[in-house]
Amino acid sequence: MDTDRSTAALAPESLLRSFTDRIPARLTYYDRDLVCRFANIAHAASYGCQPDELLGRHMSEIVHPDVMAEILPRIAEALSGQEQQFEAVRSDVDGRAHCYEIRYIPDVRDGEVNGIFIELHDISERKRTEEMVLNANQELEERVRARTAELYASEQRYRLMVSAIQDYCVYFVDAEGRITEWTDSAQRLHGHSRRQIEGLPFEVLMSTMTNGEDETDAPQVLRLAKAHGQWESRGWRVRSDGSRFWAHTILTALRNEQGELQGLSCITRDMTAAKSLEDVMNDLNRELEKRVAERTRQLVAANKDLDVFSHMVSHDLRAPLRHISSFVSLLQEHVGDGGDATSIQYLGSIAKSSKRMGLMIEGLLEYARLGRVTVEQHAVPMTQLLRGILVHLQQEHRDRRIEWVIDDELPVLLGDAMMLAQAFGHLLDNAVKFTRKTEHPRIELGWQINPVGGRMFYIRDNGAGFDMTKAHNLFVMFQRQHHSMDFEGTGTGLSLTQRIIERHGGRIWCESAPGHGCTFYFTLPCAEAEPTMRFSASALAELSV
Repeated sequence: MDTDRSTAALAPESLLRSFTDRIPARLTYYDRDLVCRFANIAHAASYGCQPDELLGRHMSEIVHPDVMAEILPRIAEALSGQEQQFEAVRSDVDGRAHCYEIRYIPDVRDGEVNGIFIELHDISERKRTEEMVLNANQELEERVRARTAELYASEQRYRLMVSAIQDYCVYFVDAEGRITEWTDSAQRLHGHSRRQIEGLPFEVLMSTMTNGEDETDAPQVLRLAKAHGQWESRGWRVRSDGSRFWAHTILTALRNEQGELQGLSCITRDMTAAKSLEDVMNDLNRELEKRVAERTRQLVAANKDLDVFSHMVSHDLRAPLRHISSFVSLLQEHVGDGGDATSIQYLGSIAKSSKRMGLMIEGLLEYARLGRVTVEQHAVPMTQLLRGILVHLQQEHRDRRIEWVIDDELPVLLGDAMMLAQAFGHLLDNAVKFTRKTEHPRIELGWQINPVGGRMFYIRDNGAGFDMTKAHNLFVMFQRQHHSMDFEGTGTGLSLTQRIIERHGGRIWCESAPGHGCTFYFTLPCAEAEPTMRFSASALAELSV
């Protein structure tokens, strides 16, 4: 009978134990002396033991000293009858930190506090969720603030741009062309206020005094803009004070996602200054065309005069010169060796001078001819061209021992073969002539890449040379750098060479010094692709500095 009564008495305690052990929250009870009288499995597990191992132990033996110092004031408040609720972070036996919602509930019976119930609910997951939501909200708020700042800055830039642009204006019209929105920029450019202009057709802004300069009228512009989506036009616009300005207008159709026309935007730019400049340029072009026509007429007349002069030189001057030469020859034959030395010398001088004058006339005629003749563009192999010239020079100067240094890979030129042969002949003949007094004459011909593009040719000799400071007339007709007693010639070769090279679109120049030879550089078009300069890595590094 006593056993049944004891079993009946223990049944509620076992039931309570079974119930509390299934609760995930940590539950424990301490009496007034802070001795543990109850702990569920969850609470004991956080200390790495079983509930029975906590019973009868003082709180200071169970709780870490640092935590004990933190909670003692709250324990004292709870033992005085005041319920405590707070959140704190606690570490379990494995060292993992958990965030708990903690309640100290006084056990009040008959007006006295007999102990305290302690509940610890793990809210770590909730805290993480709250933190994630908080971070997301903060990030969202930051994005909203940044986007708001961007929109504000964009709006400010737009307003500043519209305010700063003095030559443009923007306004809007409906499908019938009536002005629906009039901006500050439109008011500034046209002068009309919103009250004056809104609701009126935009063609009131167009000038009626166009002199036929406007590209199209307002209704047609409106129709074309709606049909094509956008249309540009130029014409005269009128301001509120009656003044006109030349405008470039872009009318753009504004449609919604369904393609329905919502209206049109009109962007107008004041192009009066450009129009004035264009008018001035047109006037200048007309004046220039008149001058070109007049200059062409003068050149045609000059060419006719030149033809007359050439004919005159060819017949009227050469005929008397031939007579002089013929009679001098007859007189020389008549006198023979029986004449005195002075007479024979005089006759020789006359013969030589008449021959020189004949050569000068031939050079002058050739110079005039080169200015009129058409340059036939053909591929001219430079190697074959020079081979023929060198054979001719070597036959003329059999007694000379000249070292010829010719580039093995000469390109194919593009031009008139006869004229190019003449130019190379003059330059090489000069090199042969001015190395006559050199002990070991040497003449080089080659090419290299021009720094400004294309190929640059050169003919170099180690002959007499000349002073470049006195060579300003080097390519002038009949001008020579040496006296005829030292080196024969008429002073026409370089002039003819320059004209031939320039007729082919090239240029020629020279480098020389007395006693150090002479180098002629010149450019000519080639039938092959133009080469490009190749730089070493070190050279590229220097160029990039």
